[in-house]
Amino acid sequence: MGVGYCRGVVLLAEQLGYSADQRLVIISADRIGTTHSSTAAGYAALRDGAATTGTIVMPGVWSRHAAELYRGEDMGVHLTLNSELDCFRWGPLTSAPSLLDGDGGFPRTLGDLWDHADLDEVRRECRAQVERAILWGFDVTHLTTHMGAMQQRPEFFDILVELAVTMKLPVRLESDEAQANAGFPFRELAREEGVVFPDRFRLVRGNARNHVFETLADLPAGVTELSLCPALDEPEIHAVDPSAAGRIDDLELALSDELAQQIQDAGAVTIGYKEMRAVMRL
Repeated sequence: MGVGYCRGVVLLAEQLGYSADQRLVIISADRIGTTHSSTAAGYAALRDGAATTGTIVMPGVWSRHAAELYRGEDMGVHLTLNSELDCFRWGPLTSAPSLLDGDGGFPRTLGDLWDHADLDEVRRECRAQVERAILWGFDVTHLTTHMGAMQQRPEFFDILVELAVTMKLPVRLESDEAQANAGFPFRELAREEGVVFPDRFRLVRGNARNHVFETLADLPAGVTELSLCPALDEPEIHAVDPSAAGRIDDLELALSDELAQQIQDAGAVTIGYKEMRAVMRL
């Protein structure tokens, strides 16, 4: 049975073995495998900081190195069909001409992807990314989607749900505001297919520190996921990513005693996606 709020449906917190009013928090370290900076910082956040899950970008040029460093951490596959950075590019694992732009990498924009992608090529590419992660030794716990590409168009979302159901993997889904912007009820559709996902998701970019603390100060019951993109302060990340300063601060935040104290003050319990995967595989 999927997760829902309506009367008579068991809440996700209860499915996880907690009371209905328990506050549960997932802290994610995203985009491992893209750069050395993000890969090293992601593992630092998982091993020494507050992060309880991470995501691996399999087409990223540092993904093989990330696999060598993996020690069983809670890790999802960040399904990637875009390469948005101007001077740092990655492309498909499969032969997928419709997923290439003029530079030979994934399209930079969502509009370019949605306008030109062949859905069969999308399906093969997404499955290949998950299968390669498993082949390289990752115990894949869930799926996420880069830039929201797989959940903002119904035809792409169908592929995401199909993969989640086939592999019995939970999915990170954005919350009600993103669903309204998408124009179709992707959360309800996923629930009907038995896909498990957090009650709410907060994408924190830019001044993540304030967003995180504001969310924790008014944390509702149920499962809330907060996404960080930690990075080491290295020349590489400054050279390729205009958001480098925010990512460096994300690592400092993940490693800080202040974040751990905020979670404790909120009366929250931290969890990862392994627990949610177990629910989906019951």
